[in-house]
Amino acid sequence: MLKAEQIEQFHRDGYLVVDNVLNADELQGLRGQLEAWVDESRAFAAAYGETMDGRSRFDVDPADHSADHPALRRVSSPTEISEAYFKTAMQSKMAEMAGQLIGGSGTRFHHSKVNAKLPHTATTVKWHQDFPFTPHTNDDMITSLLMVGEVTQDNGPLQVIPGSHKGELYNHWQDGRFTGKVDDAVEAKECQKYVSCIGPAGSVCFMHTRLLHASGANNTELPRYLFITVYAAEDAVALSDNPLPSQHQGHLVYGTESGQIRMSPNALKMPQKPKGASFFVQQAGLEMA
Repeated sequence: MLKAEQIEQFHRDGYLVVDNVLNADELQGLRGQLEAWVDESRAFAAAYGETMDGRSRFDVDPADHSADHPALRRVSSPTEISEAYFKTAMQSKMAEMAGQLIGGSGTRFHHSKVNAKLPHTATTVKWHQDFPFTPHTNDDMITSLLMVGEVTQDNGPLQVIPGSHKGELYNHWQDGRFTGKVDDAVEAKECQKYVSCIGPAGSVCFMHTRLLHASGANNTELPRYLFITVYAAEDAVALSDNPLPSQHQGHLVYGTESGQIRMSPNALKMPQKPKGASFFVQQAGLEMA
């Protein structure tokens, strides 16, 4: 599925963008479902729906959402409510490529979500690494970001710091609470020379769990839709609660079961699970310890 030089690039830079991973028919199902969710959100003034742990499934930006200007920003665990999203996460080229990049005996599904930035909405994601949200016994984990629509330089693309996955695991706590972002001093020093991950619909950005990344607001007429799926090596065991628990957690999507647990020498403070619909409330400072 992937060439040797692509796998080498991923391990060197911590990310890899691959075009045309999904075809037009696969994308149509995902896009149609997502647009239906956006239309549905117009009828709600706040986060709504319910996931298996009782939190809201659909999260809207409270400062920016209205019936006339929808600002749906998160759909949690869409594999539970959509066959198209389930098949994409579990049975697609995206899942196979993630398995290739992780290597080893096999790969498991951990969790998934849709992150949306609708036209002229203020939603941003501050600089962070994914592993402090989902610590495991080893860090062979990949976040796969499928571009359900075109992603450009201007509609809020993922921004990454190449090679940062080989560096430090940064503190994501400030003032006694888990904020899900790095300190301002780390951002100023480490997060200025970023690369934007862009591409046509059907492209996937595969990102190492330790890579520093963020994204800005969408100031254009073009919506930015990402279906985000997190995969872990099958011999990586979770050390904290899943931030987006799913009935599909642990599903083997690539390779075989080894029956082994593998550990790597990481040190970090355990995360707090968000009380609200998504981690956006943590990064905005709306949840207190």
